[in-house]
Amino acid sequence: QLQLVESGGGLVQPGGSLRLSCAASSVTLDSYIIGWFRQAPGNDYEGVSCITDHGRFTNYGDSVKGRFTISRDSAKATVNLQIDDLKPEDTAVYYCAGNWGPTIDWCALEKRSYNFWGQGTQVTVSS
Repeated sequence: QLQLVESGGGLVQPGGSLRLSCAASSVTLDSYIIGWFRQAPGNDYEGVSCITDHGRFTNYGDSVKGRFTISRDSAKATVNLQIDDLKPEDTAVYYCAGNWGPTIDWCALEKRSYNFWGQGTQVTVSS
C-alpha cells in the first residue's frame, strides 16, 4: 500500500511561487507514476501534471503549462511541483497520486489512472 504525503502548500500573493512535495511514508517513489491533481471548491478534480517513474516523460494540463514544473528528487525520494506566477484561479487543494508503473513511458492526467492518493495540501492565492 502506497501512502502519500503532500507538503508545501500555503497562502501566497498573486505572482508568487510555491514548491509542493509528495513523499511516500514507507517506500520510495522510484517505480511509481506520480500525478498532481487539484480540486477547487465546487469543482471536479483537475489533472495538473504527472511524471513517469524514470522521469523521462512529463505531462501538464493546459491551464498550467509554462508555470508548473514537475520533477523527481531522488536524494529526497520526493516528487516536486514547482508553481510559479500563481494566479487566484490556482487556489485549490492539491493532491499527489500514484500508480505502479515501472518502464511505462507516458502518464495520464485522469483521476482514474491512479490508485493511491494523499490527503492534499491547500494552496491559496490571494492579495
